Amino acid sequence: MSTSQSNSNAPIPVYASVGKTLTHYDLHPETASLSRRDSLVLPYKVQYAWSHPTTPLLYVACSNGSPEAGGDAHCIVVLRRDAASGVLSEHGIPVALPSRPVHMTVDITGQHALIAYNKPSHLTVHRIERDGRIGAIVQQHATLDTGIYAHQVRVALSNKAVILVTRGNKATDTRPEEPGALKVYAYDSDSGQLTPGMSVAPNGGYGFGPRHIDFHPRQPWIYASLELQNLMHLYRASADGTKVEATPAQVTQLLADLKGAKRRQRCGTIHVHPNGGFVYVVNRASGVENENGKDVYIGGENNIVVCKIDPQSGEPVIIQHVDTCGVVARTFALDASGRFLIAANSHPILARKGGKLVTIPASLAVFRVGGDGKLTYVSKVDVDTGNDTQFWMGIVG
Repeated sequence: MSTSQSNSNAPIPVYASVGKTLTHYDLHPETASLSRRDSLVLPYKVQYAWSHPTTPLLYVACSNGSPEAGGDAHCIVVLRRDAASGVLSEHGIPVALPSRPVHMTVDITGQHALIAYNKPSHLTVHRIERDGRIGAIVQQHATLDTGIYAHQVRVALSNKAVILVTRGNKATDTRPEEPGALKVYAYDSDSGQLTPGMSVAPNGGYGFGPRHIDFHPRQPWIYASLELQNLMHLYRASADGTKVEATPAQVTQLLADLKGAKRRQRCGTIHVHPNGGFVYVVNRASGVENENGKDVYIGGENNIVVCKIDPQSGEPVIIQHVDTCGVVARTFALDASGRFLIAANSHPILARKGGKLVTIPASLAVFRVGGDGKLTYVSKVDVDTGNDTQFWMGIVG
């Protein structure tokens, strides 16, 4: 076997969190199977994580809060990954954060970590020291419009722009609808300073509830998942990412079955394939009905939507819906080679199958990615989440 073949079949580290526990798995390329390795208990529940672009460091945002309760203890932890084994160890001491972080990223050159918070909606920029540890918050000179309910922060591949994805909120009996937007800032990677730019908010942000975006690896195309509308938008941007078209170039309905309201149907995470030929986005359903005192799943779409990207226009065309083999895949990830996709089904649910009530467990489901971008299910590992959820998962290396 050649060296390149050997390397291509080396185990790929996968990390997934349940509460405060971050578990390391190995993905075995030859069999597309997962084996559990070890676990690390962090100070608080894992909210999100992002790896450094050039060093074996993983930055993990933690909180004792949740989407329902903000909590009162929050931090970012730096973990060092052993290059040979993938085992994680703490690198320095945790750094306190001002409120519950919902998403984080590291800029393209690894100089700063950027963290998004939903209550109140805002973001912070932290300098990354030469040894990879987290430094002080960079105090921003400008006053930034950070919208309503920030859900994600991303740095454009040019490293000259930052987008804060603000979801807004649907109307309730006591509150009118709060609009969503993509808040675009110019970014100076040396100083960590953000400059107010534009707000992308079709129809004033009403009926626009974006959750996540991802960038095409070569073209100035941005793909956005609209959690509250089960749609995907394509936006075209300037080469440096500081200017984004005010209206989408294309709108794609993600559901194959449009009956989803009662099913609590929401789309979620979105990822562009490393080769730029495909984009993947998850549909999630968690609706239940009471049946003899038990909450029973009423069905819906828990699937990965596979879209082929037109290389000239960037427009996506749906070519496949693939069941995630569980419910509410809050996160999924592609490996760096684009050969595998893993969906992290977040919690167990009681469902009726064949006239019987059975529990569908939380799980990590592994799919092979074909040359045509389509997914083929291979295997899964069931995950015992206890009273918690499998909140984050990522593939590193």
